Amino acid sequence: MASSSALASTRQPFIWDDALIRRYDLSGPRYTSYPTAVEFDPHYPLNEMAQAAARSRASGRPLSLYTHLPFCAHLCYYCACNKVITRKRDKAMPYVERLLKEAAMQARLFGADRPVRQLHWGGGTPTFLPQEVMAHLMAGYGELFNLQRDEERDYSVEIDPREVDQDTLPALWDLGFNRISLGVQDLNPGVQKAVNRIQPREMTEAVLSEARRLGFRSINLDLIYGLPHQTPESFAETLEAVIEMAPDRLSVFSYAHLPDRFYPQTRILADTLPTPQQKLTILHNTINRLLEAGYEYIGMDHFARPDDSLAVAQRAGRLHRNFQGYTTHSDCDLVSLGVSAIGQTDDAYFQNNHDLPAWEAAIDAGQLAITKGVNLTRDDRIRRWVIGQLICQFRLDRQQFADQWGENPDRYFADELRRLQPMMRDKLISDDGRALQVLPAGRLLIRAICQLFDLYRKEGANQRFSRII
Repeated sequence: MASSSALASTRQPFIWDDALIRRYDLSGPRYTSYPTAVEFDPHYPLNEMAQAAARSRASGRPLSLYTHLPFCAHLCYYCACNKVITRKRDKAMPYVERLLKEAAMQARLFGADRPVRQLHWGGGTPTFLPQEVMAHLMAGYGELFNLQRDEERDYSVEIDPREVDQDTLPALWDLGFNRISLGVQDLNPGVQKAVNRIQPREMTEAVLSEARRLGFRSINLDLIYGLPHQTPESFAETLEAVIEMAPDRLSVFSYAHLPDRFYPQTRILADTLPTPQQKLTILHNTINRLLEAGYEYIGMDHFARPDDSLAVAQRAGRLHRNFQGYTTHSDCDLVSLGVSAIGQTDDAYFQNNHDLPAWEAAIDAGQLAITKGVNLTRDDRIRRWVIGQLICQFRLDRQQFADQWGENPDRYFADELRRLQPMMRDKLISDDGRALQVLPAGRLLIRAICQLFDLYRKEGANQRFSRII
């Protein structure tokens, strides 16, 4: 692989530089929140969450409603999600009844009349739920919350094509979903066998075609690089097939092999994994090919077509990031339901118990199952805004900062600007006096740039995070 090559799309130049990647490819957060989840207080009081919800209700902001559905019929060996592997579909209804009990408690706290602009079912495998159970859950939400039916809503669901029959997508469409994300990971049969996820290309294409016919928009496909038996050549073949399918969005994630933390990964033999250099080659080639195919690099594993709402929002400076990744709904407070789910208001985060029996026991007792959380200081909110600007817009405008926070950015971030100097010399970021601008070589290393504004990382405590690349 060449030491440096320039890649370009019409709007987003991109430079790959091996030397800079070696220098800055350390570990660090993905910044789906700030402060990150490792800073959450494990003894967060429920009354403080209730107070945060009351402040949220008083704000009148719209809501985003997330539901974690942990059930999967099959075990994918790479998976690090909070899940329950079972073939017993009758487990779904008791879980859903508890979700509705939890939703009733949350609706009382947050306010039932606030418009739900964004709704997402994740997992696990949401389509594990029988269709009558999905309908029961959505009907219950409709009674408890102000669900929307207008074109501006963003109601999405994660789809495992192996768990889709001829009625699934029409049923989801009728329930109000208008966007889907398909798990693919890799189309190579040898890789699929090694990770216990047999999913022929024709299966994925059939779901994608049916979704388009029904009217689903911003359809996303998930890929993972770094899986067993992958090579740059094999992944390039998968990528060509995916480009032919022409999804609106693509997420290309790096597999982190951590068998000590995630037991299913013990089924994957380390010597079958691509080398670190092969992984870099796969990523380099993937970015190059997707830009060449007309996709825009949104940031941190995500690509979108120029006319997709994510790309449009980024160009307009309206892109946002939360626990579901990049989003166009920056004005929503996040109500999260189900085991391990994380909620968010303007000044607090709170997380449900990771343990399913413990979550069930709390709900059965008529209590919320929140076990962790953090209240944000003003400094937390300022730094979250700055990191959000950098990670979403690749830019930090001084006047916009001053207008938003009533602070002089050069005084407030004097130490951070001093520590940015090596990155400026390396041309990761520039400063013309009006704004910090992430440069083409810095886009891939945006997590390293953001860490300089992270007060909790100043001591270098990054051991709990994945590598940046």
